[in-house]
Amino acid sequence: MTTGPRSLRTDERGFPRFWDEDRETLDPAKREQLILERIQHQLRYAYAELPFYRHHYDAHRFHPDQVRSVEDFTTKVPVITKKMLVVDQKEHPPFGSYARDLAPGEIARIHGSSGTSGVPTMYAVSRTDWERAGEVHAMAQWCAGVRPDDIVQVGFPFGLFFGGWGVVQGAERIGATLFPLGITESEKHLELIARLGSTVFSATPSYCIHLLSVAERMGLDLRESTVRHLLVGGEPGGSLPGTRKIIEEGWGAVAADAGSTSEMYPFQTSVGCEAGTGTHLYTDEVFTEVVAAGDLNAPIPVGERGAVVYTHLWRDSQPMIRFAPGDETYLATDPCPCGRTYPRLPEGILGRLDDMLVIRGANVFPSAVETALRSVPELGPEFRIVIRKNGAMDEMTVEAEGDPALVPRTEEALKRVLGIRVPVAMLAPGTLPETTFKARRVADER
Repeated sequence: MTTGPRSLRTDERGFPRFWDEDRETLDPAKREQLILERIQHQLRYAYAELPFYRHHYDAHRFHPDQVRSVEDFTTKVPVITKKMLVVDQKEHPPFGSYARDLAPGEIARIHGSSGTSGVPTMYAVSRTDWERAGEVHAMAQWCAGVRPDDIVQVGFPFGLFFGGWGVVQGAERIGATLFPLGITESEKHLELIARLGSTVFSATPSYCIHLLSVAERMGLDLRESTVRHLLVGGEPGGSLPGTRKIIEEGWGAVAADAGSTSEMYPFQTSVGCEAGTGTHLYTDEVFTEVVAAGDLNAPIPVGERGAVVYTHLWRDSQPMIRFAPGDETYLATDPCPCGRTYPRLPEGILGRLDDMLVIRGANVFPSAVETALRSVPELGPEFRIVIRKNGAMDEMTVEAEGDPALVPRTEEALKRVLGIRVPVAMLAPGTLPETTFKARRVADER
């Protein structure tokens, strides 16, 4: 396990350009062979040691010996879902039969994710997996621009939720100064950025946009602050060009999207670089597929939108093998100016497939609405999508904040992006609830 960056090339600040240059710039064909070896190892391990997987695979008449190529893996291995994990944990508390039995001294961390029922899904991380994840998170944050001379101020909560802890882990491994402030008053975050000279701020993209409005009310120009990098995550949007542009121009800093989902810890295996080409996928750590949304064993061409499927290649304490979280995105494999040879998600995660709205026959994602609204810079940071039933049809209205004279431009932007006409209700600034963590954009009144 490395303890610091390994790269002969340096950046403009005099630091190595890569955390692990050999790994991050490896020829993709050689990397695929390593990925296949790890896939085969994980399948054999899960089938032999974890009852959840043995029962699941037997029920689908699948055996690990059937996988001789990456294509075999994608087309033959059945997926798992969050619903399946919740049921298994209920039947086999506390961590489920997909978790390796760990003695109390072997568990480094227990975290969780609270569902709609309020019953958390519990995550147990072994000490070996926790140590490896620290290295992965350091590599990811180095890719995003974090360096040892940075002061990293964290605006994610610290508790059951995994999110903020990954930022802490990576920043500590890098050797940066860490300020884990967490959730607090927005004014305090801004005041302490100025007081401490924080150079990296980490939070959700919607909260970073919200802080721009708070700064304006306080008479602050965040372009003049000491922050030079923003590490965003926890929700879709950080890689959408319009959203990233608002964040970067408003803060005068480089924004990098990072993170996937709690089940996939170490979850910063999808991270943006300073070139701004989307998020690099550390596929030799968490193998990421984009497959047909209607058939999760059907590969699709690079560039086509589909469903995400993740696989842990190294984690053994609670491995996810072909985990389908229900997210949509698309891949790119063209070269990135940063020199990393991993595939990328050009716009990160576009949204959840179950968040997709069907309006007059058109598929509409909240992220697409956000893309359209961010192209009208005079609008406020908050918006809401309201869905109502009109006879047999579902109708959508977008509520935004700004001058009523902006309605025609906003409706035109929505039509350009969505392909359908959507009415806009323009509200006075401050009408909609302010985002202090994750944005909730859809109000379903059907």
